[in-house]
Amino acid sequence: MLAASHEPPKYTPQKGTEILWDTWGVPHIYAKSVEDMFYAYGWAQTAAHGNLLLTVYGNARGRAAEYWGPKGNPISPAANNLNNDTWVWTNGIPQRGEEWLAAQTPEFRKYLDAFAAGINAFAAAHGDTLSVEAKRVLPVTTLDIITHQEKFVNFTFVAGQRLMFPARNAGTADAALDPRMAPFADDDPAAPNMDMEDGSNGWAIAPSHSASGKAMLLMNPHLAWAGEQSYFQVQLTAPGIDLSGATQIGLPVLRFSFSPYNAITNTVNTNDGADLYKIVLKDEGYLFDGKVLPFKVETHTLKVLQPDGSTKEQGLTIKSTVHGPIVRTDNGSPIALRVAGLDKPQMLDQYWHMDISHSFAEYEVQLKRLQLPMYNVMYADRDGHIMYFFASTLPKRSEGDYAFWGGVVPGDESKYLWNEYLPYEKLPKLIDPPSGYVQNSNQPPWDAGWPTMLDPAEYPAYVAPKFPHFRSDRGLRMLSEEKKINFEALAAKKLSTHMELADRMLPELLEAVNQYGSDSTKKAADMLKSWDRNAEANSRGALLFYVWAQKFTNAQLTISTASGSRNFAVPYKVEEPLTTPRGLKDPKYAVQLLDEAIDETIKTYGAMDRPWGEVMRFQINGQSDGNTAAERGAAIDGVDLPGNGGYGNLGIFRVVTFGPIANGIKTPVHGDTITMAVEFTKIPHAKVLVSYGNCSQPGCKHHTDQLPLLRDKQWRDLWLTRKDVEGNLEKRDTLQ
Repeated sequence: MLAASHEPPKYTPQKGTEILWDTWGVPHIYAKSVEDMFYAYGWAQTAAHGNLLLTVYGNARGRAAEYWGPKGNPISPAANNLNNDTWVWTNGIPQRGEEWLAAQTPEFRKYLDAFAAGINAFAAAHGDTLSVEAKRVLPVTTLDIITHQEKFVNFTFVAGQRLMFPARNAGTADAALDPRMAPFADDDPAAPNMDMEDGSNGWAIAPSHSASGKAMLLMNPHLAWAGEQSYFQVQLTAPGIDLSGATQIGLPVLRFSFSPYNAITNTVNTNDGADLYKIVLKDEGYLFDGKVLPFKVETHTLKVLQPDGSTKEQGLTIKSTVHGPIVRTDNGSPIALRVAGLDKPQMLDQYWHMDISHSFAEYEVQLKRLQLPMYNVMYADRDGHIMYFFASTLPKRSEGDYAFWGGVVPGDESKYLWNEYLPYEKLPKLIDPPSGYVQNSNQPPWDAGWPTMLDPAEYPAYVAPKFPHFRSDRGLRMLSEEKKINFEALAAKKLSTHMELADRMLPELLEAVNQYGSDSTKKAADMLKSWDRNAEANSRGALLFYVWAQKFTNAQLTISTASGSRNFAVPYKVEEPLTTPRGLKDPKYAVQLLDEAIDETIKTYGAMDRPWGEVMRFQINGQSDGNTAAERGAAIDGVDLPGNGGYGNLGIFRVVTFGPIANGIKTPVHGDTITMAVEFTKIPHAKVLVSYGNCSQPGCKHHTDQLPLLRDKQWRDLWLTRKDVEGNLEKRDTLQ
């Protein structure tokens, strides 16, 4: 009998199910059944990330303020719990979660129940390893898994909490062209450093482009180095199942995976699955097609924990229109939100069946379900097939382009209210292209198989924008610079710290300095001329170029060049990704910016030629992406190493986003998380690195143990056979 949605599920694994933890803190699960495997996976996630796991489930319940007060939680002292709970209830996440849970297949529901039961079993057996604050969320129910999935994907990536705040840059071409410029309030703690680019790199290489004649896949997600975006590496084995990979904490299936049959990776795409509508008030209601309609009004009571341990109730009134809930007010006008995919409850089930497919035909059957609300998905298999797919529950709209729908659209006319989605056949995709590879680094889909181009004219204008992306260009260049790539070359290319933007701009800048530069500028130019354009620990010149580039592009590299109207002489052309945009529109002004960059670099970093790795340090600063600047710079567990890699908007493929400067250094907040490469040899050949380690529990030695590998640009071999795992065993959990 299936567990009730609000009751913790009961499950007991069969005798013989084991978790073998290797010396990097990676669990290898050997289960007697698929249900046992899910149970053990819930146990393993809780063992390695228990405080984080329980926190994200508490957030998804919309009870964060009740558990932890208005500010702060077990993983983030800066968390605004009232904003979290307001967002959850305004969008009906708990109520919809009930509907989604009821829509799961009986088989997959059993797996979800087992995963939740494994979480609770670990907490019962090892509650002393969990924080008092995190344990307030216990026990976990199967509903928690579904509501977390919904909040994490549909209401973080598709439509983020930032939409609650008055808009920054709203209505501008910049904001509409690139979803990373979605509106932020000036005081919104979620607003990113504009050096940051959410997303990932992903490559799938066909046998025709592979030196071994075997397909290969690169998985390289870039997200925050802490919090709910954290990844967890695992191997899952059960009768008929052999999967390795990773997913975010709290999700029970792998979003990045490989088996003996296939490999799958994801990147954040330019999907526009959420629209904002400007509501026109009239009398006590709002105008819609010339009629006055009443608002739908609901009330909810939030509970807020007080310092003395009591709780205080706070009312929340939620108004909705035919579009969706009112999420904010701009200049007196209510703004309603409509999110696509809220009638698609089986994302986790689809991922599971994608993971375990044995052929491309089986895999494509799963893609056609269109349960994934977003993401670029890249695929490779042992039979040599590769694929790029722009996954999306993309609304079928009556008119308008990407920029129009990226702003706030009129809410008083029904022609802008969509109710259908584009079918699978109408979404961008490439299957086994002549290029011999597919790739994406968060750019629009058009150059996924360059020079095999997808033609934007063949799709509605609202499907995706057209803008340049230097990190993607770097990937394209590395993929296309040789006819065939071997596995070792793929691994080395992934770790490249070369700046594509420097190649594009530095020669002309140096020429301009010769004509317009002062003595100090010419001295700086001599340093830049001798710099190899890499961001290695010993690179001198990288800091100065970084500061100049942010000025030249106004810190919005992909956006500022989208219209070709700022500082580039030659605007972006979608069919010429490796050569546009380029050139200095005003060489004299570019040299002036270099003068300013010299002063700023000396003031900020102490010297114009300071090595990159003296400023950019590999540390893991606590377990929160909300640490204050004052807390940064204090190495945890004594790990403080010179860094390499850097900001993706400079065209660096090895992305490490270093946060605000404090005490003279910057430390990672974002970037390469788990990086995995696989080649379909007889036994898959695979390498991996988890930048921030494979656990986050206090005192866990595996939270920092991979930083030296990150510094040295080294990979780890995956141990895939039980013999290899037993030979590198740290501990064993026997579950009964």
